[in-house]
Amino acid sequence: MIEIMILYILLKHDLTMYAIHKRIQENFLAFTSPSFGAVKPALVRLEKQGCITSSKIMSDGGKLSVYYSITKDGVKELRNLLLKPLSQNALQFLSDARIKLSCVSFLDRSDADEVFVDIKSNALLHKLNAEKILSDEYTPLSYQQRIVLDNAVCEYKNFISLVEGLEKSNAGNR
Repeated sequence: MIEIMILYILLKHDLTMYAIHKRIQENFLAFTSPSFGAVKPALVRLEKQGCITSSKIMSDGGKLSVYYSITKDGVKELRNLLLKPLSQNALQFLSDARIKLSCVSFLDRSDADEVFVDIKSNALLHKLNAEKILSDEYTPLSYQQRIVLDNAVCEYKNFISLVEGLEKSNAGNR
């Protein structure tokens, strides 16, 4: 997901590594908080793949700064990453889905619809899994486990409603 965040941020401006990290914090802190040490390897990977380029520029103060820019291949890769199906891992699902939804405005309407369907179907699957555990009379659950699962079901219901609202908004923009 860090690659999605970096490429999305670089769509608007060429930025230094520090500025990229700062923009990730500003835009995605509610969902994830990658360390500064995670940004550098991601930039190296993206540059090796030809998705971004770097250029060294001397600042007014005489300091050499490295600026990163997205390439045409980077724009294509951002689209591919956004359209890539989400992991089935429930632990990672909500943060990854929220990052994708935050960047979906980059996509055209039909591609955005594809992302909405993927996210909504995965959320529904996770909700059904939680409900199945709750309803299984042979699965011994503690009070705390029941509360956590009830909360997960509510969270997935709310998330599905959010995605449906975004779908309607996307359809209305046609």
